[in-house]
Amino acid sequence: MTGGVERISSGGPYEDVIGYSRAVAAGDFVLVSGCTSVVDGVFVGEGDPFEQTLTAFGIAEKALQKAGLSRDDVVRTRMYITHARDADEVGRAHKAMFDTARPAATMVVVAGLIDSRMLVEVEVEAYRGAK
Repeated sequence: MTGGVERISSGGPYEDVIGYSRAVAAGDFVLVSGCTSVVDGVFVGEGDPFEQTLTAFGIAEKALQKAGLSRDDVVRTRMYITHARDADEVGRAHKAMFDTARPAATMVVVAGLIDSRMLVEVEVEAYRGAK
């Protein structure tokens, strides 16, 4: 921890290559970097936006757990999708993960992601203030 900031690594392949942390805990907030459906270097859910979204949010949830939080502490999510046609499936996966937490959420269609098989990338912000 440096200056009240804790950097959390998942050991993902891009962390060292690009130079980022899976999550950063700063003050009352934990910010989770963009997550896709790559688990231990293996792509999960090719062609399936629902499965990719659940997998990506699962990676984010593991980062939150390292900070002592759960999906119920999530206050904001962002979903970047490559095809508007996938919005319903991505939204269904979001509901499956966060129906009780009901975070503020944004879904945006983007031109593409780092790997053409990726249909969705997600970001998560959680609050760890006084409970």
